[in-house]
Amino acid sequence: MSASYGPPEIVRIAEVPTPRPGDGELLVRVHATTVNRTDCGYRAPHPSWARVFFGLRRPKATILGTEFAGEVVEVGPGVARFEVGDRLFGYVEGTFGAHAEYLTVAEDGSVATIPDELSHVQAAPATEGAHYALMMLRAAQVAPGSDVLVYGATGAIGSAAVQLAKHLGATVTAVCATDHVGMVEGLGADRVIDYTAGDFTRHGRTYDAVIDAVGKATFAQCRPLLRARGIYVSSDLGPYGQNVALSLITPWLPGRTVRFPIPRHDQEMIASFRELLATGAFRPVIDRTYPFAQIVEAYRHAESGRKVGNLVLTVVAPDADRT
Repeated sequence: MSASYGPPEIVRIAEVPTPRPGDGELLVRVHATTVNRTDCGYRAPHPSWARVFFGLRRPKATILGTEFAGEVVEVGPGVARFEVGDRLFGYVEGTFGAHAEYLTVAEDGSVATIPDELSHVQAAPATEGAHYALMMLRAAQVAPGSDVLVYGATGAIGSAAVQLAKHLGATVTAVCATDHVGMVEGLGADRVIDYTAGDFTRHGRTYDAVIDAVGKATFAQCRPLLRARGIYVSSDLGPYGQNVALSLITPWLPGRTVRFPIPRHDQEMIASFRELLATGAFRPVIDRTYPFAQIVEAYRHAESGRKVGNLVLTVVAPDADRT
């Protein structure tokens, strides 16, 4: 938990009362959770003006954690969709609380049962990066036959974007560093560009959409990559928040446009990810798995710039998890 803003070192583990489920709620024993970009953004916070929403002097949510996988141990009055013993995964940005041994969630929230063949560790990182990726692909109007470039294909968002774009029937060109070319090819990318070997914007091809999954490029930089009516989508606001402004202006102009979707999570989202997990069309990439006691180390690695895919925290030891 974190009662103030700051670097990873402000996070500490503390004893708190076990929550009780209310009407329509589930009490979940958390087996695995993650440390992700959203958690880091709320803890720091980033951008700084986000304090207006997160809490001006201190965070409103002191127990962070947006993704979880675990087991229902109690149900509140009126619960009909789930029962004690069900294995669930889900996403709780807004209410947070997944960095804990127990978590209450609404049964009609972003929760679904874990496919039988997946462990809690495999299911926990299936929502945060993936839901951002899905919103970006939808904003870019990716459909069967689309030609898409994913910049930053090794992060939680980028690795999900490659897999989801392929599932949607697109041809995918992915951009990453030399060490990860093989991994990205394994995600299904049709072509991989090594950005360390040269400027990825100058390889002579154009695309229907450019997905900047790390928010380190700009529309001006990527514009030459776009076809006449191509769409640029970034996971970041851009310098001085320009991507928001451009998303309001460029759709009214002829030619290439910028889209900046507002991510949302709901039952439809979680159901679609459950189906993709069950069929094997999507598998979250896991960089490292930490015991819960090493949450500070996980935060440090998340912000190191070297993270590949997702970082998982095991709250229940894997040998006790039985999955």
